[in-house]
Amino acid sequence: MSIAIEVDNVQKTFRGKREVRALDGVSFAVTEGTVFGLLGPNGSGKTTAVRVLTTILRPDGGSAHVLGNDVTKKSALVRSLIGLAGQYAAVDENLTGRENLQMVGKLNHLPSSFVATRAIELLDQFNLTDAGDRPLKTYSGGMRRRLDLAAALVARPTVLFLDEPTTGLDPQSRNDLWEVIERLVGGGTTVLLTTQYLEEADRLASTLAVIDHGKVIAEGTPQSMKANFGATVLEVSLPTIDDAQRTGAILDGLGSHASVVNGTQVEVTVDNGPQVAMAALRNLDADGIAPQTFNLREPSLDDVFLSLTGHRTEVEEADEDDNLTPRQKRKKKRLADLEKALPIQTGEYA
Repeated sequence: MSIAIEVDNVQKTFRGKREVRALDGVSFAVTEGTVFGLLGPNGSGKTTAVRVLTTILRPDGGSAHVLGNDVTKKSALVRSLIGLAGQYAAVDENLTGRENLQMVGKLNHLPSSFVATRAIELLDQFNLTDAGDRPLKTYSGGMRRRLDLAAALVARPTVLFLDEPTTGLDPQSRNDLWEVIERLVGGGTTVLLTTQYLEEADRLASTLAVIDHGKVIAEGTPQSMKANFGATVLEVSLPTIDDAQRTGAILDGLGSHASVVNGTQVEVTVDNGPQVAMAALRNLDADGIAPQTFNLREPSLDDVFLSLTGHRTEVEEADEDDNLTPRQKRKKKRLADLEKALPIQTGEYA
């Protein structure tokens, strides 16, 4: 299969009160017709990578191509081939859902007949037909996100960038959006998805890269990452922090992986779960430690991320605005405004 997105040693540094290396030599490739997951916590560089690939930001070094086109040398062509649903909704709450989609089509210089038909198709595809003629201000959060994604698809982009598309959605709305993404990929669309949700990456992505502090620290399929991490995770809950520390020391001696102690919780990945569990119970009993809970489970991508980075994806890093000068804060706002507008600036009807 062909490569739809290729990133080679891309670098991007923001200079303010202190220098921040947002992308530090990032490289990855995305196969056509697949979902590629870019996984990492806030501040890891995910959104910066998306902004480089969608021509909003110019990289300081390296190269990036979308469908063989250099994103800096052929930015207008790249924009004609892509769609973007960013973290900021690109829809107008004073218009109806149908009017929003028609506005996108007009701004893309699409024929009126095509726009009218396409709006009907997208409202149906995103289960918004009944709400199509209602003002957007009456929509729920999940409906707004679905319409935002529909707006990014009006011009039938070949490659779609989704920057944390389900953040803030309830579980049912998130699941609905996942089903939409799966149907798009089934129809041949290539999707680059950034997310903090391990379940989302596990369900949607055929390949993913874990990014932290501007570097890709692991890459592979979700299954291979979990398999390489270990066979089983042993979770133990203790009454006190002191008991947890003692339990961590005991479990460290039972396998090849170091335990992780978080308050009164202890986790360790083991290669031979049942035997290690029995040995752990015997050793804890001999040391006078009585666990409150004791579980064995299969490893998750969250376990992989914790092992690789030392923290879970839910960890919030310091607000990057603290590092920005007033001028850079104004520039950041302009970038956010451009990101909102990008889905309605993509190419011409063909």
